Amino acid sequence: MLRFEHPEHLYALLLVPLLLLFFWAAWRARQRAIRRFGSTNLMQQLMPMVSRYRYYLKFGLLLGALVLLAIGWANPQYGAKLMKYERKSVDIMLAFDLSESMLAQDITPNRLERARRFTQELVQGLRSERLGLIFFAGGAYLQSPVTSDYSAIDLAMRSADPGMIPNQGTAISEAIELAEESFDEENASHKALIVITDGENHDEDAIAAAESAAEDGLIIYTIGVGTTEGAYIPIVRNGREMYKRDQSGQTVRSRLNESVLRELAQAGEGRYFNLSTGSEEVMAALEKRIESMEKRTLEERSFSEYESSFQWFVGIALLLLIVEFMLPYRKKRQPKTKSLFDEQ
Repeated sequence: MLRFEHPEHLYALLLVPLLLLFFWAAWRARQRAIRRFGSTNLMQQLMPMVSRYRYYLKFGLLLGALVLLAIGWANPQYGAKLMKYERKSVDIMLAFDLSESMLAQDITPNRLERARRFTQELVQGLRSERLGLIFFAGGAYLQSPVTSDYSAIDLAMRSADPGMIPNQGTAISEAIELAEESFDEENASHKALIVITDGENHDEDAIAAAESAAEDGLIIYTIGVGTTEGAYIPIVRNGREMYKRDQSGQTVRSRLNESVLRELAQAGEGRYFNLSTGSEEVMAALEKRIESMEKRTLEERSFSEYESSFQWFVGIALLLLIVEFMLPYRKKRQPKTKSLFDEQ
């Protein structure tokens, strides 16, 4: 298995296109300066020892050395020792609401951003468990299956936006059904679903879906985002910011539907939490409940030791720099064609 110990150093490779642009500009400027003295054929006779191809070669050597040094700086490592180990965990699916109602600003800065921050903190707090991610609005979409790769979930959360889902609404029942399908078939009692939503415009099948999931061993927790007083939903249409309106032209006011979220949690044999009480309190209560759940034992494999190979890249880069330094711009041998100043 290959990995980079310091992948952030690979950003140095962004210098490559800049250097290519600089070399092209410098070469064009050099050619224009030479043409001021005479035609191309005449200047080649006046400068018989100059090789234009060595300019390309020397620049290519410098560029290759830069690429190798950047890779060596990031320190590529190869897995040297594969270890087997057992871990006990609960499989948890996070269902995140991306409906437009999440843009309401009844909590600071808005429901979506507050829920996003809470979910990212929750992922950090549940790193001993296996996690998955679902985005839902008018439909439900699997973003990450249940995995130990928490960076994939964090990356998906950073880019979460209502514009990602074309059909709007809050199809909680589809999110529950998709979560059930995403768990391993043999996992009958070590799984949970955490629904993070405002409960606005819920579908009628959500309670029935929660009851059915509970019968299959899935515990459902709901996290309410927003206030019961609610707020208008700011949206952008044709470059203009306005409030969302219904079909009759009335401004839509979105409110947290706590009663539905409590019913969902009760049907799913879990518990409802209101994010307005404080993210730390909600996280602590969730972690305590998940910790009390029965965990299953899984066997995983991973590399415990890695061998660094940066020295190969640095060594080859230094060799290229030495070759570039020793290589002259002028040709070594006198060309066979006569110079303009040769005696007749």
